[in-house]
Parts: sequence; C-alpha cells; structure tokens
Amino acid sequence: MKMRGAPSPKARNGSRKAPVRKARHGIRGMMEGDWEMEGIAFYFDWEVALMEMLQSHLGPIGAQIAAFISEFGEEMVLVAVLGFLYWCYDKHFGIFIGTNILVGILINPMAKNIVLRRRPYFDNPGIKCLKPVDADADIYDIAAQGYSFPSGHSCNSAILYGSFPVIKKKRVFYIIAVVIPLLVGISRVLVGVHYPTDVMAGWILGLFVVLFISYLQRHVKRRHILHICLFAAALAGIFYCRTTDYFTSLGMMGGFFLGVAFEEKYVKFGMTRKPLKIALRLLGGFALYFGLNAVLKLPFPKDFLAQTTMASFLIRTVRYLIVTFLVIGVYPLVFDKIKFKKAAG
Repeated sequence: MKMRGAPSPKARNGSRKAPVRKARHGIRGMMEGDWEMEGIAFYFDWEVALMEMLQSHLGPIGAQIAAFISEFGEEMVLVAVLGFLYWCYDKHFGIFIGTNILVGILINPMAKNIVLRRRPYFDNPGIKCLKPVDADADIYDIAAQGYSFPSGHSCNSAILYGSFPVIKKKRVFYIIAVVIPLLVGISRVLVGVHYPTDVMAGWILGLFVVLFISYLQRHVKRRHILHICLFAAALAGIFYCRTTDYFTSLGMMGGFFLGVAFEEKYVKFGMTRKPLKIALRLLGGFALYFGLNAVLKLPFPKDFLAQTTMASFLIRTVRYLIVTFLVIGVYPLVFDKIKFKKAAG
C-alpha cells in the first residue's frame, strides 16, 4: 500500500495542487477561520492499475452509462423515493426507511472525516474525475467534494435498496437489494471518484446500518427516544467534521425527526394511491424543498456560504433542518384540504 500524508504538487491531473485551507486555533478560529482541508493519500497499486485500465476502455458512452447508474445512489434519488413512500404509499414504511437512510448519510461523512482519504484523481494523474460530487465546485475542493473512504453512494444504495426486503419480503426486493448497490459501487470506481476499497467499505457500512438500525427500530417501542439518541450520537461529528455533507445531513436528520413527531401529533394525514394526488404531492413537496432552500440562502452572501467556517456550516445545518421539518411535518397539512370534484354527467 502506498501512503502519503502531504500531496506533491505534481501528483494529480496536470500539475494543479488541491487547495489547502489553514486552520485558526481557539473558539474564534472555529467560528471564523477556514480549516485545513488536505487529507491523506493511501491506496494499493492494484486499485490504481485497475481504475486506469477500466477508464481506458470506458469511452464516452460508457462514461455516460456509469454516470447514470451512479445516480441511483445520489441523495436526491433517496429523497425522491423517501418522499413517495412517506407522502403517498406508506407513511410508516417511509419513516422506517427514512431513519435508516439518514443514519447512513450521517455516519458516512463522520467516518470520512476520521479516515481523511483523498479521492483517487487527486493523486493519480492517470485517473480522471468523470462525475464530481459537486459539479458547481472546484473538483479539488475537498470541503465540497468530500473525502473518499468509505463510498457514500455505495453506502446509500445498500441502505435504501437493502431496507426494502426487511419489510417487504419478496424475491424481487432481495434481487434489487443486491444488483443496484453492486452496479452503483462499480460505477463510482469507473467515474474515478472512489477506489475499489472505498466501495467495499461503503457496502459493508450500508449493510451494518440496515441490520442494526432496522433492529433498533423494530425493538425500541418509543420512537422519539430512538430518534433523540440517534441525533445525539450524530452531534459528535460537529467536533471534527469539516465537510458540507455532514452538516447537510445533520440538518436533514433533525428536521426529519422533528417533522415526524409534529405530523404524528398535529397532522395525521392519510395515504393515497390515486395517481393525480400522488403527482401533486410529489411535485408540491419537491417544489417546496428546493424553493425553501433557495429562499433561505438569500440573507447570506455567496462567499460566506462557500466558506469552510463553523458559522457557515451551522447555517447550512439550520437551513436544512428548517426545510426538512416543513416538508415532512407541516407540508402534509394541505393534503386533506385538496378536494377533487367529480365530473358531472
């Protein structure tokens, strides 16, 4: 295994060096200063050789296919599936899978910020980044692109699709639980953003979450107690996580748990299987989610939101907490208010 603590200027695509942010010390530094975001490069030779060989045979069409498959592990796909389950199909099933997903998308960056493994294309000029995590940010910005180990997409897909057969014990769900995470993991290697060992670790972490958190959800009788404990455990990341994915996920978890509690006490909306109502609920929910996110950014300068300061991170957490709470807890208030008139005749 090759391991390097500090990247050399010529050890990545071209000769560009990944940006290094220097940390300030003390409480004021935590709130105001940018943090050092450099990471550690370590990998097996066979991983780099395999990735370079696969990308050399991939071609433009293969790259597009790999990028498309990778989407099945994206957080937006997770949100879409969760929205359908929670708002339309089966609220309790949605809460079950949503809890698993949220634990996964939090534990993953918490692990990444301990291991600090840099992405393959940072240190190996023969590996190309074909699908950055954040397409709007510099591909060498670790705060935006995140660390590499373990693979978040592999973990997310293992949790989402692996949670279905826990409740719905049908053969098709068992097949999906194996095939889709397998394809997603392979696609992350092909697009150059994860080493094979990242993907393997993501699968293992996802399986652990499915088994352990599912067990807790089935055996802890008071759901709010479990939610409080999970959120309290997740708060540990505030002391060492310095990437946006952790603070986004922390806000989403807090908003989801608060929203579920609010809905159960004050809303209690009903399910629907009518296509038009399903479409309206989904369209309204996604419009509200993205619209609120955009509105809540307006009071802050773009430069501030892009910073790697604790203040910027906490604003991100609060923003996602508010948005998620509103779409999960408050938005369903309108469901039973919408009535459809039957056509006369």
